[in-house]
Formats: sequence, C-alpha cells, structure tokens
Amino acid sequence: MKDDLALIALESFSDQGDKINSILCKWRGAENYMIPCNCPRFNSGEAKGIISESIRDKDLYIMVDVCNNSIRYKMDGEMNRMSPDDHYQDLKRIIAACNGKAKRLTVIMPFLYESRQHRRTTRESLDCAIMLKEMEFLGVDTIVTFDAHDPRMANVLPLKGIENVSPALQFTQGFLTEYEDIIIDKDHLMFIAPDEGATERVVFLASVYGVNIGMFYKRRDYSNIVDGTNPIIAHDFCGGDLHGVDAVVVDDMIASGGSIIDVCKQIKERGARRVFIFSTFGLFSSGFDKLDKAYEEGLFDRIFTTNLVHQKPELLEKEYYYSINMNRYVAAIIDTLNKNEPMHGLVKPEKRIKEVIESYKAGN
Repeated sequence: MKDDLALIALESFSDQGDKINSILCKWRGAENYMIPCNCPRFNSGEAKGIISESIRDKDLYIMVDVCNNSIRYKMDGEMNRMSPDDHYQDLKRIIAACNGKAKRLTVIMPFLYESRQHRRTTRESLDCAIMLKEMEFLGVDTIVTFDAHDPRMANVLPLKGIENVSPALQFTQGFLTEYEDIIIDKDHLMFIAPDEGATERVVFLASVYGVNIGMFYKRRDYSNIVDGTNPIIAHDFCGGDLHGVDAVVVDDMIASGGSIIDVCKQIKERGARRVFIFSTFGLFSSGFDKLDKAYEEGLFDRIFTTNLVHQKPELLEKEYYYSINMNRYVAAIIDTLNKNEPMHGLVKPEKRIKEVIESYKAGN
C-alpha cells in the first residue's frame, strides 16, 4: 500500500511535531513525513503561509497549539506575543497554501480554539462555532481535539469528523506509576468535578475506576463581568464524606488557578487525606504565585497536566508538577486515521484503563 501520510507542524507545535514525526517514522520504517512550513510577516504585521514541498494527493495532518504564547513577531519595530487569534490565522494561512491539493486534510488542535466561548448567553459572539464553520469551508475533513470544553460543539458540523479524545488513559498511567499506595475503592478514592461542566469527565473516570464522584457548583455574580466571565462567588460541594479519602479533581484546564485552589481548600477542610489535580491543559495564565502558596499550605499534593499545549519552563521545575507526555498517543491517532481504522479505542479508552487498574491492583 502506498504510504500517503504527510505532516505539517506550525511553529507553535514544532517541538512536539518533530517528536511525533520520529515516532511514526520508527513505527513505519520511513525517513520523514514532515513538510516544512512557515508564516513570514510583512513590516505591517500581516503574514502569509508557505509550504516547502508538494502535498498533492497526501493524507495531510496539520498540528497547531493555539495556546503557545512563547512565540513573538515584530510589528512596527516592537515585538508582539502571538495570541490564540494569531495562531489560528496562521493555521488558516497554511491550509490556504495547500490550495486543496491534499487527498484528505485533518487538523490536530489539542486545545479547541475559542472553546471557552461555546455558547451565547446575551448579545455576544459564538466564536467556537464560527471557527468550526470556517474549518469546514476551508476543506478540513476532520478535527482532532482533546477534552473539548463542551463536546456538544461537534453538533456544529454534523457531517464532518470531530474526534474529541480523552487523555484519561495517560493520566491513569502517570498517576498509578507515581503513587504506589493508592487504594482504588469507594472508601478511599473519589473523583471530583470542580464545576458542573466537568461532570462528564468525572463520571467517566469514576465509572471505570469503580469509585464515587463529588461535584462543586459554582455560584456566580451574573451582574458583573471580569476578564470576560462572570466572577465566582462561591463553590458549593455535592457529594459524600471526604474524611480520609484521596480526592482527584478533574478538569479540562487550569487558567489562573484561583478556582481550582478554592476547590482544593474546601476538599482539605472536609478532611481529605490527599488532593490530586488532573487537568488536560495547564495554561497558568496568572503565573504560579498562588499555586506555590497553596502547595506550601498543603491544599494539594500534585498537579498532572499534559504536554499538548506549551509548558512554561518554570512549570517543569515545580516540585508539585507531573507532565503527561502525549506524543505517542497523538502519533497513534494519526497512524489509526491514516489506516482508516476505528478510533473508538483511542477516543474513549475505557478498556485499556481497566487493564491498567487491574494490573495495578494485582501488583499491590
């Protein structure tokens, strides 16, 4: 069978892209799948997308990290940090440079662009839906994302593929490898949703582990808007007794960290033995001072996030941080899609998670 695979990694995802390319080349006995690209800018700050090789009749996978704020470009003599909007524009430029020549086009966007603006509550834009319609218009066949803030966004494109992948397997592997004293039963372990939006993730993990769940309800001040959202007044807990329990708080992202710290504080006040945090995307948009202080006060024991978005160098040095490497999993997703094989076992890997748990119990 002809190997028609081709990869493009935008600058925002270049490091991970090179590693994913190496993994795929090793698996398939190939030399290289990566197509060089760049988005040079004019003095005005405008840009254009350029690809350096032909992608005609290729099964093309374009990878982008819209949250990578470490990249800068010059405009009007000053350096500007790239925003999610800038990264998204570059993605569209590279797709346009392909000029419809690829046999099939898949975008791998781990953090779904504008996924936090997924619904309309007043006179406001629906940015995530607009982005998805633009991808459809540009000829994208499939979008691969991870732990979408609201998986119902797939309804925007009923005739196109959106693979919303859960990293629950990798969190389980990292968690149970790092801690050998976890007792997996309803009396010693609980998964907790920090808000109602995270409930589906928690229900999935708790059902696979065979333990109970808890949930916090965010009470907000809907009369005010601060930094684009209604500020949280309080977190109200719904769940069983936490005394002596290891609690795992599961969410899609940590932004400023204030909300997750308040949740951890309440969990510890309710007598939890240890508090762990699983968060697919560690944005840490307000720095680490609040998290450092919370850790020193014993409010949580470990934060697990993935390398699906840019990881700040200082984050990797934190004693309380554990990085979940997703490169092999992304490579497996690309390999599976390219071979037109079923994706269910990768999107919701409950069977493999149960195998990891049974192996852990047998070893303890």
